[in-house]
Amino acid sequence: REERAGGTMASQHQGSAGTEVRMSQLVLPCHTNHRGELSAGQLLKWIDTAACLSAERHAGCPCVTASMDDIYFEHTISVGQVVSIKAKVNRAFNSSMEVGVQVSHEDLCSGRQWSMCKAYATFVAQGPGKVKLKPLIPQTEEEQIEHSVAAERRRLRLAHKDTLKDLLSRCPRDTELETRDGSVVVPAATTRVESVELVLPPHANHQGNTFGGQIMAWMENVATIAASRLCHAHPTLSAIEMFHFRGPSQVGDRILLKAIVNNAFKNSMEVGVCAEAYGQEMATSRRHINSAFMTFVVLDEEGRPRALPLLAPEPEDGERRYREASARQKIRLDRKYIVSCRQSEVPLSVPWDQSNKVYLSYNNVSALKTLVAKANWVLAREKEKVRMYTLEEDQFLSFRMEITVHIMAELAFSLLSNLCRRHEWDSHYVSAELVQQVDEDDAIYHVVTRTPSMENKPQDLVILASRRKPCDKGDPYVVAFRSVTLPTHPPTPGFTRSETLCSGFCIWPETEDTSKV
Repeated sequence: REERAGGTMASQHQGSAGTEVRMSQLVLPCHTNHRGELSAGQLLKWIDTAACLSAERHAGCPCVTASMDDIYFEHTISVGQVVSIKAKVNRAFNSSMEVGVQVSHEDLCSGRQWSMCKAYATFVAQGPGKVKLKPLIPQTEEEQIEHSVAAERRRLRLAHKDTLKDLLSRCPRDTELETRDGSVVVPAATTRVESVELVLPPHANHQGNTFGGQIMAWMENVATIAASRLCHAHPTLSAIEMFHFRGPSQVGDRILLKAIVNNAFKNSMEVGVCAEAYGQEMATSRRHINSAFMTFVVLDEEGRPRALPLLAPEPEDGERRYREASARQKIRLDRKYIVSCRQSEVPLSVPWDQSNKVYLSYNNVSALKTLVAKANWVLAREKEKVRMYTLEEDQFLSFRMEITVHIMAELAFSLLSNLCRRHEWDSHYVSAELVQQVDEDDAIYHVVTRTPSMENKPQDLVILASRRKPCDKGDPYVVAFRSVTLPTHPPTPGFTRSETLCSGFCIWPETEDTSKV
C-alpha cells in the first residue's frame, strides 16, 4: 500500500485480470432445497464472497457490499453439479468499484455446461483512513468494454429511485385490483412472515461486519416462505431487483427479517423483504439495513410457470406496495428488454416512453461505447489526415472515422451535440427540430436529410441524442444517437423514414487546444 497526502492510495495500476477470482463449488445436499436444487440463498452467498475477494484484491484493504444490480436466474442447479463463479473488478471509482460476476454450472457426468446468471456488485473500500482507489487499466477488448460501460451502469443505479418515483407520479392513485376468471383471491396479510437471526462469527468478515451475501440468503429464505403462502406450492426465485445496503451490521446483532407478497401477476409474484438490525438491549431502536424485491414463479412438471392466485392488498400501505410492485414490474421488463438483450436483438427503432427514458439513454450510450471499444477495426483508407476504419461483425458492417481537430474537446462536444446547428457544417442535414428536451443530457430531434439523388424524397429520422461528459481522466466526451418511435411524428408520405441503431461521436482531449474526434 502506498501512502499519499490526503489518504491511503490503495493498489497499483493493473488490468482487470489481476483482480480475477475463480470459485468452484460442488453442490451438496446441505446446499439444496427439498427438490434437490441449489437454494438461491446459498448461491447469493457464494456470489457475494467471490465478488468481495475480487474487490479486496484490487483495494488491498477490507471491502463491504454497497449494492447489487438485478440478477435473473436462468436455470436451476441440481445436487452433484459444479457451480463455477468468476469475479473481477470492471472499474474503480474513488472509494467504490464495480465487480462483474459470471456464474455457470456443469454436469460432471455429461460434461455439459450452462450459463446460470450474471451479476454486477458495487463494493466500498474501508481502510484506516480515507481510501482512494487506483484506476484499472483495461488490457483486452472485453475489459475495455466493461470498463467503459461501467460508468453508464453507475449512472443507472443512481437514477433507479427517481425512475420509480416518476412512474408512480403518473399512475392513478386509486388501486385497481386485477380480475381473472376462476382465480382464488388470497389476502396479502396471510403471506406475512417475520423471523429473527443472530449474527455469529461465521456470518461475518474479518472486520466483524455481516457478509452481504449472508443477509441476502436470510432475506431469500423469508421471501420464499411468503411466496409459498400465496401459492401453497414450492416457488422458484427467478429474479432479484437492484438493491442497496443502507448500513452495516456486526457480530452479536439481531437481524429482524420481514416479508410479504406485494402483488401477484398472472405467472409471477413480487415479494418485498425488509431487514433491520438491533443490539442485545436495543430492540426498540432498529436500524433499517436493507430492502429487496424478489420475483418468484411456480413451475409445473414441464418447467413452465403456473397461473397464480390473485392478491387482495392490505389497506393504505398494502395498496401503496401493490401499486409500486406494478410499477417495478414495468421497469423490470423495460430494463431487461432494453438493457440486458444483445445489441443485435434490439429493434432499429424502439418506442419512446417517459418511463423507460433512463434505460434507452443507457442503451444508446453503452452501445456506442461498446462499438468504439472493439479491437478488430481495420484501417480501410486514409486521406488528408482522416482515417476510415471498418468492422464486420455478425450481420453488421460498421464504419469509424477519425480526425484530429484544432479545437478544445469541451467546445467540440458542445458543437457536435447540438443537432439544431448541424446543417451549418454538414451538407447532408437539411434541418433538425428539437421535439423534446428530455433532461440535461438527452433530447429527441426530428431530422431531415438529403438523399444522393435529387429525384428521391428526402429522408427523415426521429433520433434520441444522449450526451455524456467524461466520468474520469482518459474517458471521452460522448454524443450517441439512436432511432426512437414517437406517436407525434409517424412516417409521412413526403419523406422516406430512415433509422439508426448506433451512431455518434467520441471526443478525446489530446492537448489543451486539440482533440481526436
